[in-house]
Amino acid sequence: MKKIILVVLFLLLLVGGYFYVYKEHRDIAKEEVSYDIAVPVLFSEYQSNESAANTKYLDKTIEVSGKVSSLNMETKSIVLDEKLFATFLDKIPSTIKPNSQIKIKGRLIGYDSLLEEIKMDQCIILN
Repeated sequence: MKKIILVVLFLLLLVGGYFYVYKEHRDIAKEEVSYDIAVPVLFSEYQSNESAANTKYLDKTIEVSGKVSSLNMETKSIVLDEKLFATFLDKIPSTIKPNSQIKIKGRLIGYDSLLEEIKMDQCIILN
């Protein structure tokens, strides 16, 4: 009887461990937005107190608005206001041009203090 209980417990732990390790990936496009902010405001928060800004924004889904400084269609990336680097899941529409105002949604993955650049990934264009 004890062997059966031990085998059942082992199987439950094994199945639970599998689902813990191999959980579904986040779908940032469907997630609710935690913050809606402009790039200069976000950047100033990181400049004044990086650890507080990380606590507030890191790994959260946020909407950011700004002016396109540069874009790279091959790497599917955009730089907004020369301070935020964003990579996209899908192709960037050809209607997006430098100096145009856009709003994006994505996951904030960090701040590079050496380059003074905020980084986002899994972005989508909202307007």
